[in-house]
Amino acid sequence: MRKFYLLVLFTVLFAILVGCSKNEALVNGKESKGTTEKKTVTLKIGASSTPHAEILEFIKPKLEKEGVKLDIKIINDGILTNEQTANGEWDANYFQHTPFLKQTNKDSGLNLVKVVGVHIEPFGVYSKKIKSIDELPKGAKIAIPKDPVNFSRALQLFAANGLIELNESSNTNKNYTVQDIKKNEKKLQFIPVDGPLLVRSLDDVEAAAINTNYALEAGLKPKKDALIIEGDKSPYVNILVARPDNKDSDAIQKLAKALTSPEVKKFIEDKYDGAVVPAF
Repeated sequence: MRKFYLLVLFTVLFAILVGCSKNEALVNGKESKGTTEKKTVTLKIGASSTPHAEILEFIKPKLEKEGVKLDIKIINDGILTNEQTANGEWDANYFQHTPFLKQTNKDSGLNLVKVVGVHIEPFGVYSKKIKSIDELPKGAKIAIPKDPVNFSRALQLFAANGLIELNESSNTNKNYTVQDIKKNEKKLQFIPVDGPLLVRSLDDVEAAAINTNYALEAGLKPKKDALIIEGDKSPYVNILVARPDNKDSDAIQKLAKALTSPEVKKFIEDKYDGAVVPAF
């Protein structure tokens, strides 16, 4: 009889242990499933409001389905944005072209890198006082971007349209300054202004050379309103920028792929009507 009771007790204990084991396995199975599912990675991205942030907002839902959430920060200081990206405060940025990045890396001792080229913003000259570039009076004041790269870019645009002539042989780094102007028959006065303030300067000068993102933010239509504008083959391609240590990460590469997708190409072409041109 005692053996019978011991057998019953053993059977009950075994059943309990098996039941617990199954429950544990079920719980562990759920936990295991949770750990094997893709975790959402958040990328902090510094971007100009137009068109950069708009393009990022367009791809945001698609990326979130792929496990990448974009935390988009609107910026107004390019150098500071690069520094914040370099020190890890932000994961990447999208607002600048390669010459600007190279100059900032050099001046600030950074080591940021291009991930992918996305679009071109043809650079234009605008005015509230004249309707044609031929109407520029002698001695006209022209506001142009203060940073060395875009200052040079503006001078090259004026030279390409025959308004000034640059001494190319005296320039070794391709960043032209007023000292490189060898012919200026209209004695145009080029005034350096911080990029975000160029639109406001239109009230005080005869014309201003303005980056397209700032022009678009102000409601200007580059193809319609610019007195002169760069061609679509401008070398100043706007790029996605990251650090050497994270540029090849899965999340950054998913972002790069989304930015150069057929859907983004169509979005740019439809929304900006030639003011922004896909570079892929």
